[in-house]
Amino acid sequence: MELIQNTPDISAYLAACEAIDHGHPLVRSTAATLAADAPDAYTYAKAAFTFVRDAIPHSADTGDPRVTWRASDVLAQRTGICCAKAHALVALLRARGIPAALCYQKFDVIHGLVALRLPGAHHWARQDPRGNKPGIDAQFRLDCEQLAFPVRPECNELDYSVLFAEPHPAVLQCLREAVDRPHLWQTLPTEL
Repeated sequence: MELIQNTPDISAYLAACEAIDHGHPLVRSTAATLAADAPDAYTYAKAAFTFVRDAIPHSADTGDPRVTWRASDVLAQRTGICCAKAHALVALLRARGIPAALCYQKFDVIHGLVALRLPGAHHWARQDPRGNKPGIDAQFRLDCEQLAFPVRPECNELDYSVLFAEPHPAVLQCLREAVDRPHLWQTLPTEL
């Protein structure tokens, strides 16, 4: 699948916004801690991915009713659904100068992913920081994708090819307006 930037300007994939608040002190300090043991961009990107995937549980897996949407809140509260965890990973990558985008898959509801472009790379690589559990084994890979969920076109599932510099407005609105995770499950978009 060819991934398509929704804006041609690569600097848009380094910018901060309300949800991707990579200038926040907690995002900066987390990035600095991860970078301390990462001598290059690849090692740092993998460390950031592993941290978000493993140290921040998916709220549905733990039964946590809290809804987070801002990257700094995901890091502070250590919880979030896939889209919120994607915001956190994008913020950590951008904090270290690695272009990162938000991308999505369509299942029963929209599933959030991240795409990154390492220095010197000529293509984007999608990653899924959702969090592993039995039956889910997402890994940081640049040679081929190893996402949490492969799409099944016969079930009307699909990969969206657009790389967003900011969260999709429909997804962000649902996250911001949800009073708790059960409410969020009722309002998450089923397509973009």
